[in-house]
Amino acid sequence: MENIDLNSDFLTIIEEMEKGDDCLFITGKAGTGKSTLLKYFVSQTKLKTVVLAPTGIAALNIGGQTIHSFFGLPPRPVSKAEIKPRTNQKMYKAVDIIIIDEISMVRADLMDTLDYFMRVNGREQYKPFGGAKMIFFGDLFQLPPVVATQEEQFMLGQQYASPYFFDAKVFEFYQIQMIELREVYRQADPYFIRLLDAVRTGSIDYDEFMELNERHIPDFPTDTDFYIILSARNAAVNDINKNRLAALKGEEFSYLPEISGEVNVEPVESPLKLKLGAQVMFLKNDPLRRFANGTIGKICYIDNEEIKVQIMGIDENLQTIDVQRFQWDVIKYQLGEASLDAKVVGTYKQFPLKLAWAMTIHKSQGKTFDRVIIDMRGGAFESGQTYVALSRCRTLEGIVLVNPLKPKDVMVDPRIQEFYQFRR
Repeated sequence: MENIDLNSDFLTIIEEMEKGDDCLFITGKAGTGKSTLLKYFVSQTKLKTVVLAPTGIAALNIGGQTIHSFFGLPPRPVSKAEIKPRTNQKMYKAVDIIIIDEISMVRADLMDTLDYFMRVNGREQYKPFGGAKMIFFGDLFQLPPVVATQEEQFMLGQQYASPYFFDAKVFEFYQIQMIELREVYRQADPYFIRLLDAVRTGSIDYDEFMELNERHIPDFPTDTDFYIILSARNAAVNDINKNRLAALKGEEFSYLPEISGEVNVEPVESPLKLKLGAQVMFLKNDPLRRFANGTIGKICYIDNEEIKVQIMGIDENLQTIDVQRFQWDVIKYQLGEASLDAKVVGTYKQFPLKLAWAMTIHKSQGKTFDRVIIDMRGGAFESGQTYVALSRCRTLEGIVLVNPLKPKDVMVDPRIQEFYQFRR
């Protein structure tokens, strides 16, 4: 369990999570400790609690299960007629609290599906979500939910004011209480925090734009060691990582994971292909605190069984890490005799590394970097994209902009602004 600073905000929120009946939305800027608070609460509470996330990777990161897996739903919109009483109904009736992380990625139609499912299978059919307390974690100013097809876009537009979770019909009758975490742990400089907040909320002015654009450094070499390129486009990222690996001389090593049981998610690209000199990123927090999820390093020794990675601290001192294979546990909730148990149904063991000369902004969400090159050459095309990219970095000085930012790159959905203003 990570160390947690139990400040007065956290203590008040934990009490509200434990005792109150309201639906809670726990939010805050990037780096305010949302995931840490979630994990701490789950480790301490005696209430029967399930922790869910919209994707397999997000579920692994919080030690939970995917939404679709827990409710046994297909990966598509589901009609009420398809939702029937389940044979394992006792498990759903036993649930006291359902926590959903990364709620910004969860659509309104899915929220209504979960509400109806729990009315059919939970404790009380006339209460929202069958009487289970709902707690949501996330930041709506970051990346939005995915609307995959034009058909889904049309359906959502016909039935909902927006795709965001808060526009689900259930919330016309079930009040959402919003709680904002305010203390930022990722960044220490108040000046940088203020700039990030202006980008996040879309309130940035001309002078603040100019201050950010001072980080535009023409001709900065994008192959500088320990800098990761953040790009909006997947194809560009794949090309950079593939070409730079191919350019390295020496033997390419390929590592397959050790998998047992039910595993339907790959936390590490398989096979993992690496060479001496490759720039990589750690995908887990180190129990010994030598590295974190997002730490960038360079392979300084490699063979079939062993990998050593050199990392650079903020003070620019180099440290060598002997990397061990890490085990991810895939869990499923089941009802025990006296509690709701998170049973390990599968394990995935692999070196917790990936090539990291470049990464998409979307996949960087939740990571913390010391040095980033932000490549927005095509401009932002999604609300929250520029904010996510900038807020990954601990310091303003650690950011290099390939191109100056333009006002149109700061995209904030007015429906989100309105939601936050109304509940503050």
